[in-house]
Amino acid sequence: MEEEDQQKVADLVKELVIRLVAENPTSSSSHPPNLQTSLRYAIRILSSRLTPSVAPDAAAIAESTKRRLATQGKSSQALTFADLYTKFASKTGPGSVDNKWAVLYLLKIISEDRENVNSQLDSSVLLPNLGLNEAESGEESRVLGGRGSGGKGWSNGVLLVSKDPENLREIAFREFVNLVKEENEVSEEALVRDVLYACQGIDGKYVKFDSNADGYVLSDLVKVPRGTRIMVRKLCELGWLFRRVKGYISESMDGFPSADVGTIGQAFCTALQDELSDYYKLLVVLEAQAMNPIPLVSETVSSGNYLSLRRLSVWFAEPMVKMRLMAVLVDKCRVLRGGAMAGAIHMHAQHGDPLVHEFMGRLLRRVCSPLFEMVRSWVLEGELEDVFAEFFIVGQLVKAESLWREGYMLHVGMLPSFISQSLAQRILRTGKSINFLRVCCEDLGWADAATEAAAAAGTTTRRWGLGYGETDALESLVDGAAKRVDKHLLDVIYNQYKFKEHCLAIKRYLLLGQGDFVQYLMDIVGPELSEPANTISSFQLAGLLETAIRSSNVQYDDRDILDRLKVKMMPHETGDRGWDVFSLEYDARVPLDTVFTESVMTKYLRIFNFLWKLRRVEHALIGAWKTMKPNCITSRSFMKLQKSVKLQLLSTLRRCQVLWDEMNHFISNFQYYIMFEVLEVSWCNFLNEMEVAKDLDDLLAAHEKYLHSILEKSLLGERSQTLYSSLFALLDLILKFRSHADRLSEGINELQARTIESSAPSRDKSKTKKRLNDKYSEPGSWISDGRKALTQRAGEFLRNMGQDLDAVAKEYSSLLEDFISKLPMQQHIDLKFLLFRLDFTEFYSQLHPTHMVEQSCCSWLTNQSALYCLSVRWCLLLSDGLVWKFMV
Repeated sequence: MEEEDQQKVADLVKELVIRLVAENPTSSSSHPPNLQTSLRYAIRILSSRLTPSVAPDAAAIAESTKRRLATQGKSSQALTFADLYTKFASKTGPGSVDNKWAVLYLLKIISEDRENVNSQLDSSVLLPNLGLNEAESGEESRVLGGRGSGGKGWSNGVLLVSKDPENLREIAFREFVNLVKEENEVSEEALVRDVLYACQGIDGKYVKFDSNADGYVLSDLVKVPRGTRIMVRKLCELGWLFRRVKGYISESMDGFPSADVGTIGQAFCTALQDELSDYYKLLVVLEAQAMNPIPLVSETVSSGNYLSLRRLSVWFAEPMVKMRLMAVLVDKCRVLRGGAMAGAIHMHAQHGDPLVHEFMGRLLRRVCSPLFEMVRSWVLEGELEDVFAEFFIVGQLVKAESLWREGYMLHVGMLPSFISQSLAQRILRTGKSINFLRVCCEDLGWADAATEAAAAAGTTTRRWGLGYGETDALESLVDGAAKRVDKHLLDVIYNQYKFKEHCLAIKRYLLLGQGDFVQYLMDIVGPELSEPANTISSFQLAGLLETAIRSSNVQYDDRDILDRLKVKMMPHETGDRGWDVFSLEYDARVPLDTVFTESVMTKYLRIFNFLWKLRRVEHALIGAWKTMKPNCITSRSFMKLQKSVKLQLLSTLRRCQVLWDEMNHFISNFQYYIMFEVLEVSWCNFLNEMEVAKDLDDLLAAHEKYLHSILEKSLLGERSQTLYSSLFALLDLILKFRSHADRLSEGINELQARTIESSAPSRDKSKTKKRLNDKYSEPGSWISDGRKALTQRAGEFLRNMGQDLDAVAKEYSSLLEDFISKLPMQQHIDLKFLLFRLDFTEFYSQLHPTHMVEQSCCSWLTNQSALYCLSVRWCLLLSDGLVWKFMV
């Protein structure tokens, strides 16, 4: 049965050959003259052991064939082939070809062989090991016969040669050697030797470096097969890579100064040089083997005694991978230095090949050694050993107060990719804390903390104790050192330099939290500050400040704190009064000036000026009440005046008192809001955040938040400028009211004196008149005009004062309405609470109904919980001294 199948296969092959080579395939009368040659060639193909070297991809072969036809100018044939392939590939199921790729590949090989035949190439040269003699040309069926037919037979589709009685194998080998010698002018041993020279960057006899081709090439004058030429070119790629690596090393170590290369660049060059040393050792071994002659194909030799081009390609497999990596790294790092270079090399270490991974790890351990030594020295000693600016932390010369904020910065461009941003920030802060303790605090306790951190991390403080790949050990060391050094730094700031006490002193003095001191200071400096600013002596004000300190409970504070409190006169302009330029400043010395910087103290000065003006307005209202109170009591002295004048006087006094009550209500509630809702709440939050601060950065952030909270709630922020302007207009109007109240008080005192003089007995009139003439003898006074003008002048004065007070009241009402209408538009919730407190009884809402105010208040109140509103209302009522009963 098997013989019948094989005979059928032979007949099918013969019929296929006839159809392919015959001029008229349908005619069976005559056979083409080259039938036997073509049939023998087909049998050789079917009997060969050759396997294709390409991947079995039918679409790729079809695309390649279509492209080749198109490039040859056969566009119509390319379109026809594409259409046929589409139909061929779409057919599936019974009767279709399963292995479509094999069919396409067979047709492609036949087409290429036909072109070779047309070029007069002998097919025996293409497949010398499968040659058949002419005696077998008529014995196709015998070759494809059964297992017992002669010395050749089929076994699973493979042609087997069991015996060679005619010594055909030896003859074929000799013919092949002769053919190779005819095609090669240069022996393979010479080419191997030249390739080894090229791999060392040296030109050989036949293989030389061509600058135009940018590589080592075999001269075109040398006659060698195309395959040999291609193999030499591939092997010489190693020499081209070697030239690039060697050139970079020579250029970096000899051509550039050390400052341009850096320690990390030098370590990189040293690591490359060590790898090249291993490469040189391999070349020595290969040159020793190249001395042995290459045996003929027919000779039986033991492996390992000679070196051919094919064997050389196997030897060069691993060095080629390493040299390619080194060449890529050289090109990548040519313009990089320091941490950026280490990061770029690390990016190429993320590879799945164990050979590449191990090679890159060994290289990175050498390259990153200086970088990790810089990290160790910075974290444990605070020393920035960066001579060539390669570290990702840079330092600059600054003053002591700017050391923490500006002395050391993170250079992101030098940060390697295997160190995260958060870890780099902790490294920066740890070394910065050590330098801050050493320079600003003059403390050496950080050394013990660093030693404890190194012991806890399982490392030592010796040099070169860390290396690449020890990321966990690095993080453990940094975290331990940061925790201990930061804790020691905060202990020094809190205990040795009394940071909390100084913050409290600033709150009491600059933020006017010490009530008795502020009140006494304002009483004694008030007359001086009422004078023009250019006539005031700062030395005299400093003496008054010292008097206020000695006359209040402030005298019991620490003397070091009191010595830091000083008077500061701000720049003034023409027309400014002392109230406009007076301020207090607090001298924050090293290291506290790291927290209380110049910009921070400027913000404190803004807050002080705001609070000082608020206290001045309050002090002015108190002074106005002191002048008004005796007038209200002694108003019975004017009973003898005309009824119209008396009513006008009482009306003016009442109008002044009502306006004072309105202004006092506003100032009292606003003062309460500032002192308790702003300053005290912000201070409590600052104390809480100070307790949980873990490092100096947290402490600075907490203080910045504390200061920002005061500025925003006190209408000093950027978003509250319009509201701040309205408030200051109100305060200036209240001060203007104080001047009107003083003028009214002076007029009433003069009128009262004239009334007393007119009602005194006759024997006392002369003395009283003389005393009054001395006191009120200025031009325009009532007494100087005589008794006739008393009533007229009194009525005119009271009428003018009434008009002035009405104008002030109208302007005050307008400004207050504008201020209250702007409160709901503020984003901060505490400012909305200020609106709730100012208009608790809804008096202003009913007096000046404004849609915006009503809607804003209602929307805010509805958003709050009922319990919160009820508790706030109880607090307000209790603070006003009222007792109310609510039914919920």
